[in-house]
Amino acid sequence: MKAMLTLLCLMAAATMSYAQDQPILVTPQWLKDHQKDADLVLVQVSFLKYDYDFEHIEGARYLWPAWLAPDSPYGSFNAPDPEKASQVLGDLGVSNNSHVVLYFTRNDVSVTSRMFLTLENLGLRGKVSLLNGGLEAWKREGFTLTKEQPIVKKGKFKVQKGNILVDKDYVLKDLNTGSGIIVDARMKRFYDGEPTGNPRDGHITGALNIPYSEMVDATNVFKPSDQLQSYFTPVSTDKSKEMVAYCFIGQTASVVYLAGRILGYDMKVYDGSMQEWSRIETLPMETTKK
Repeated sequence: MKAMLTLLCLMAAATMSYAQDQPILVTPQWLKDHQKDADLVLVQVSFLKYDYDFEHIEGARYLWPAWLAPDSPYGSFNAPDPEKASQVLGDLGVSNNSHVVLYFTRNDVSVTSRMFLTLENLGLRGKVSLLNGGLEAWKREGFTLTKEQPIVKKGKFKVQKGNILVDKDYVLKDLNTGSGIIVDARMKRFYDGEPTGNPRDGHITGALNIPYSEMVDATNVFKPSDQLQSYFTPVSTDKSKEMVAYCFIGQTASVVYLAGRILGYDMKVYDGSMQEWSRIETLPMETTKK
């Protein structure tokens, strides 16, 4: 009886945890209906603030990607300092119980996907959503925009760092043990070995290819799940097996990360990506270019 009660409690806890997860993708109509939710924090991501100053969705705050993915002398798009990240998110009005909805301008889907995984890695997994199609999708629905900047009440956010962003040693471990699947998110021609300007061309030895550009349609809307699955199935049908995506600098791989999350895969991103890997000659690479 005691064992049965314990099992029921665990099942109930799992159900509650699942019920608390927010949708990974939301539609413009969903956002319109939930725009005034007390715990919702709407954030526009774009490389330049000019776009936000010109027009944005009512209530949206502005996030410059470099605040949460800074460059360093050893590479682009690094994990942020936890203290700095807490400050940035607090200034946006984000607390640990917030539901953050991100949206992008024009075609900035990859950098916004990087912000998605960064927030998940900082402790907001299951509490971040992406407006599918970004600002352009909102416009196509005829919903209003504004120049007015919202008054933001500072949030209280404490970083609970995850293990979504991994390093080269982690990738090597997965390669040597077979514990994870390594996925090159670049377009196939770069995977095959077309020159990129890096010291070495090709891909990580043993890596498979899921091009990030195939995850969205011509309007930067993520494709339906059955279409996304057709790219993932040749790589793995086991959604519980870890999948580590990489690209040039850890930006476009974030699109494959998000697509995998939509499908229920256990996803991670190799942050150094080819910018680092190609420069360390002891790390294995191969080419399929004929």
